[in-house]
Amino acid sequence: MADNKNPITDGLKKLLLASVGAVALTAEKADELVGTLVEKGELTVEQGKELNKELKRTYKEHKDGSAAPKDMKDFVGSLSEEELKNLKEALKEK
Repeated sequence: MADNKNPITDGLKKLLLASVGAVALTAEKADELVGTLVEKGELTVEQGKELNKELKRTYKEHKDGSAAPKDMKDFVGSLSEEELKNLKEALKEK
């Protein structure tokens, strides 16, 4: 590829890099959130591990472009009322 500067290509590259950074930061914050919920006793260690595993799987699928937004909706829909309440409270704190 030539070294020609193309503002559109440069802009897309910057947007892509920013998106990757945002996804990585979101995954890191989600991991911290799960850790906090486990520490507070709002999730068991096993639930925390399962949630982390699901978040990592979802992240990997989104990174690969193979996941649909419906997957996260299904996951949240599978939470018990108490788990959903705890998740909402934790998100409000952040």
